[in-house]
Amino acid sequence: MMAGNAINRIKTLHIVENMHRGAVENWLARIFRHARRQGLELDWTFYCQVGDEGIMDAELRSLGAKIIHSPVPIGEKLAFIKALRTELKRGKYDVLHCHHDLVSAVYLVAVLGLPIRRRLVHVHNADEAVPVGSAFKKYFLREPMRRTCLALADKIVGISNHSLDTFLRGRPRRPVRDLVHYYGIDSEPFRKVTADRDLFRRELELPPDSMVLLFASRLVPEKNPSFALNVLGELRKLQPRVVGVFVGSGSEEQPLRNRASVLGMEGATRFLGWRRDIPEIMACCDWFILPHPEHPMEGFGLAVVEAQLAGLRLLISPGIADDPLLPTACYARVPLASGPAAWARSANELLLQPLPKREEALTALAASPFNMDVALQNLLALYE
Repeated sequence: MMAGNAINRIKTLHIVENMHRGAVENWLARIFRHARRQGLELDWTFYCQVGDEGIMDAELRSLGAKIIHSPVPIGEKLAFIKALRTELKRGKYDVLHCHHDLVSAVYLVAVLGLPIRRRLVHVHNADEAVPVGSAFKKYFLREPMRRTCLALADKIVGISNHSLDTFLRGRPRRPVRDLVHYYGIDSEPFRKVTADRDLFRRELELPPDSMVLLFASRLVPEKNPSFALNVLGELRKLQPRVVGVFVGSGSEEQPLRNRASVLGMEGATRFLGWRRDIPEIMACCDWFILPHPEHPMEGFGLAVVEAQLAGLRLLISPGIADDPLLPTACYARVPLASGPAAWARSANELLLQPLPKREEALTALAASPFNMDVALQNLLALYE
C-alpha cells in the first residue's frame, strides 16, 4: 500500500477498444482508481481504437489519465499503424501494453525500431478472435499473428492459466516472459451492499417470496444466455417461485424476450439492461448462472468472483476454469451436454447446502491474487 503522494514515472500506453463498458477497460479503470486512492500517480495513456467517447473518459481524465482516440479505424490497417506509430514517437513511452490478444501483433509491428523499453501482450480471452470477415483469412492469419506476438513481445501475460496456455498453443512457458496476472477485484462495493431483497422484488414487481436465478453478462451467443433461459424453464418445474433476471445487453436480448414469451415465461423473466449496481443486484438473488460454451472456454470469469462475494450459489459449465473459484465457493459445475433439466436439478440440490457467507468470501479474496493491492503491485512489476 502506498503512503503519501508517490509518482510512478513509467510512461505507459495501453491500447484498448475504448473506455466504455468492456471488461478489460473496466479492470484498467479499477486499477487506476485504486492507485490514486493509495496516493500513487500513474503516467498512463489509453489509446482507444474507437473514436467515440467512452463513459469513463471524463472520470479518468479527472484522475490524471490521458485518453487518445485513434484518428482512423483499425480496419484501415496501414493508416492505423501510421497514426499509432506517430503517437508512440511523440509520447516517448516506456511501456506499450497491448490488450487485444492476437491482434496485438498489429501494435507490435507499429512499434518496430522505436525505443520502447517494455512491450506486453495481455491475453484476455481464449477465443483467439481475428476480426476479419473471411473464415479463411482468420485461419490464415492466426498463426502468423501468434508468432509475431511471441517473437516481438517482452512478455505474454494471461488473465488465467487457461488463457495463457491457449495463446502459447502447446509451447512451454518461458520463465519471466510468459506469466499469469489476475484481475484485481474491488471488494468495497460488496462490503457496502445492503441486500434489501424485499425492495428489489418490489421494484421488479415480483412476489416477495420469489427466488431469483441471475444471469449477469453480455447477452451474446458466446455467453450462452439462451441455455440459461432453458434452465429457468426446467427449474420452475421444481421451484415454481423462481424467476430469471438477465442483466446486460447484446444481440441475444430480443430473441430471449421472444422465446420467454413463446414459453409462457414473460412474467417469470426480467431484463434489466446494463446496470451500475451489480453488487446490490447480486446480493438480492439466489443463484448465479453462467453456462459458457466449453470450447473455447471463458478467459477468466470476473463475474464468477463477484457472485461469490455477493454470497451466491454458482451454476457453471466446464467452460469456466478453476481460477476464479475461491475456497469458499458453493457451486455446481455441470456439462452443457447434460441438458437444462440436469442443471435445474443441480440448482435445486445447491439449496440443500449452507448459504455461502459473504464475509468468508471477502476474507478469501483478501488473501488471493485478486486483492487490489497485490494486483496493482504485480501489474507495475511487469513494467520494471
